[in-house]
Amino acid sequence: MLFSQVIGQEEVKKRLIRSVKEQKIPHAQLFYGPEGIGKLQLALSYAQYICCEHPLENDSCGKCPSCIQFNKLAHPDLHFVFPIIKSEKKKLLVCDDFVGSFRQMFLEHTYFSQTDWYRKISGEAKQGMIYTSEGDEIIRKVNLMTYESKYKIMLIWLPEKMNDQCANKLLKILEEPPENTVFLLVSNSPEEIISTILSRCQQVKIPRLSNEEIAEALVNRCQISENEAANAAQISEGSFLKALALMDEHNVNRENFEHFVNIMRLAWVVGNKGDYASLKKIRQWSEDMAAATVGREGQKKFLNYAQRMIRENFIFNLHQPELNFMTSFEKEFSVGFAPFINETNAEDMMSDFSLAERHIEQNVNSKMVFFDLALKITKLLKK
Repeated sequence: MLFSQVIGQEEVKKRLIRSVKEQKIPHAQLFYGPEGIGKLQLALSYAQYICCEHPLENDSCGKCPSCIQFNKLAHPDLHFVFPIIKSEKKKLLVCDDFVGSFRQMFLEHTYFSQTDWYRKISGEAKQGMIYTSEGDEIIRKVNLMTYESKYKIMLIWLPEKMNDQCANKLLKILEEPPENTVFLLVSNSPEEIISTILSRCQQVKIPRLSNEEIAEALVNRCQISENEAANAAQISEGSFLKALALMDEHNVNRENFEHFVNIMRLAWVVGNKGDYASLKKIRQWSEDMAAATVGREGQKKFLNYAQRMIRENFIFNLHQPELNFMTSFEKEFSVGFAPFINETNAEDMMSDFSLAERHIEQNVNSKMVFFDLALKITKLLKK
């Protein structure tokens, strides 16, 4: 992967390129930061630049035999370690048993989460681990002669998933690796890595992406409008993965938005105008939300979405746009709605939605849950 294919992170790229040019490549580095900001992609671009036969000023050449192999993640001196999920049929599994799936995952998606990876190899979101047997494999591989490059690269994705036995096996080789061996560790949660591993690595903090970087990437990769991209970027909290998820959830969020607007308007009319005929509509809303087509998971997502909207509308009253994370249609509604969410009712409303979510999780009759919630909102929105 070329540095130019990595979203943003220009300062980190310059630092990594400089270390190669000055021949000051640390033997063990830990790239850490939130998920979805390009840590794995940076590590692979860095590895490719280290091994490139004809490196350019600011990137790999992309054409030499080494780069061609890196483009397929198939360079013989590039080794991968990542969490795996053991099968009941075969207990002794190592990363090499899954490396084909890992290559496919990266080449098809480039940016993906650990949950995406677990689903890829197990069909569900189980928790993976780097097992004890992987420690022996790592030691064996780094003690091999290099095949084509001057350097051997051992890339460990999510080292926090190493069990203690595996981690302890690596302590000596991380401190004194064979010549021209580079360990690149890529972590979402460095606080979960044992301290003896951390102390042996040069730590590289990878910052969150800017809204502009995410928006530009969304426009180029997802073929959406600049306005849609800017809205998703603002809510993404610096994570390209979260921005992608927001795009996927756009239709679901739009439906939840319509449900939210509907109940808030009905509740306000009943509470402030005494239009008790609207109680029938509130009852119908409750029945619609309790319908089997929505399902328990859909109901929980709505209640979670509603809590976010209450929070965002409360903050909206502060008139500090940089603190708000809403789409354009949410902002448009909030102009008129936010004044009704204030210090007198915001906390109670959040508590009521949270309680309803817990009741749904506990399989309480959903029609009763939503009707009771709607009546509480009616009182809280009353002037």
